[in-house]
Amino acid sequence: MKGFHIRCEGNRKLADITESKTDLGLKYSFFLGCVIPNRYPLIEQSTRTLMKEMKIKLLEMEGASCCPAPGVFRSVDPLVWLTLGARNINIAQQQNTDIMTMCNGCYGTLLEVNHKMKHDPEINSEVNKVLAETGRNFDGSVKIKHLMEVLYMDIGIPKLKTMVKNKLGLKVAVHYGCHILKPSFIRPFGGTSTDPTFFDEIVEATGCESVDYRDKLLCCGAGGGVRTGLKETSLRFTHQKLKEVRKSGADLIVVCCPFCHLQYDLGQVEVNKMLLDEGEEPFNIPILYIAQLVGLAFGLEPKDLGMVKSKDLKGVTPFISLDSLMDKIPKIQEKESVGGKKDGK
Repeated sequence: MKGFHIRCEGNRKLADITESKTDLGLKYSFFLGCVIPNRYPLIEQSTRTLMKEMKIKLLEMEGASCCPAPGVFRSVDPLVWLTLGARNINIAQQQNTDIMTMCNGCYGTLLEVNHKMKHDPEINSEVNKVLAETGRNFDGSVKIKHLMEVLYMDIGIPKLKTMVKNKLGLKVAVHYGCHILKPSFIRPFGGTSTDPTFFDEIVEATGCESVDYRDKLLCCGAGGGVRTGLKETSLRFTHQKLKEVRKSGADLIVVCCPFCHLQYDLGQVEVNKMLLDEGEEPFNIPILYIAQLVGLAFGLEPKDLGMVKSKDLKGVTPFISLDSLMDKIPKIQEKESVGGKKDGK
């Protein structure tokens, strides 16, 4: 069974961004998944740029495949789902590192496969027999981490605050997404899936306000094959969320999953075409991935965070313009730095 990793030529160059010696002693095998390289390379760009700024080393996972998607493979053939997931984990195992992923779905699959392989001897034996046919095995030494866990637990809120150069002062509506929270008993964030705070805390470390809004933990509408099979139904979820975000007065939505990003970005355009209520104003709410928001607070250039799009590009992300958001972000040189000096003097 040969692995594959779908990556466009432009994204191959992104690997150069991660070459950095690490001050914090942190390094991870970097799992890209499918949606990010194919549809939202700006998420990979911003994450690599942010990790380089924090001097965290990312190792390429050559030969990695789809995670595979929890809502598809697991429903059809659990053994294939487990085996492919364990095979991906083995790639990191060979590199003696934990895995970091940027996608809630990939995180959910790899975390749950890891858990089942460690706690169910029958599953472990069956999957390892298949892996042995390709010279691989699962030994349980790898931890699965989402970028959010790296920011919140491995680096920590106090350290993040010391790196902020540009307190953004924006009102942010965070969208957690489903797979980063459930099942909560194997997630590391503490509390329950009904009352999380870690995303809000990361956002507020950047000098933003994380606003509360109704249906904050409602699904974006994309997952479980709903977007593919029942597009209008999926967009009704999105429409409801957008209405509540608008009521909150938020300047933007910040996500930590590429599929959620797609559903609020492209999906917002689709809602405007298909589902607006009579007299309802079209939605134009900017969407950022968490690495982009943190990167802006660290003083990184928007172009290095995948936020600058050529005006002549059509049909590519971001679909909702970020221009109105950029106008609200204070210029670093006009603000006092953490040390109380201006303009680097």
